[in-house]
Amino acid sequence: MSTPPGPDSPVVDFETYVAERRPALLRWARAVAGDPHTAEDLLQASLVRVLPRWGSIREGAATDAYVRRTITRQYVSWQRQPWRRDEMVSAGLPETATGTPDLRDPHEAREVWGLVLALPARQRAAVALRFYEQLSVAETAEVLGCSTGTVKSNTSRGLAALRRLAADTALAG
Repeated sequence: MSTPPGPDSPVVDFETYVAERRPALLRWARAVAGDPHTAEDLLQASLVRVLPRWGSIREGAATDAYVRRTITRQYVSWQRQPWRRDEMVSAGLPETATGTPDLRDPHEAREVWGLVLALPARQRAAVALRFYEQLSVAETAEVLGCSTGTVKSNTSRGLAALRRLAADTALAG
């Protein structure tokens, strides 16, 4: 069983620093991220990275510089992650689908299937096996003779293409 940190412990010192400097650090994170919600996450993730090194960086003004540099590097690291590149920040909620197709209706099912048939073969197979046949990623990979990562990427690309095709069809219709 561990004992709580004493008044001279680095963790208490860190908590005091964060309590005092949080507004300034959050302003920096907002300047870097450009979004208040991302800035909150960015500051939190950066402070998590700073805490283990806290004992070696407590030197007045150098501390702020170190934490700001950590925030900036953390943001750059986040932007390099492929899943973050497609994120779009907006002030409002996304629009809800007004007309989700009812696949029990033969006409609407034919329209959706027509869009699926327009996909490249691997994407079409992945989408059909995952959503029409309701197979898991592993089962789909076994059927297609590929890795689960390939199934995931083909499914993702196929769904993105279906969304584009559906939007184009809605605009044309």
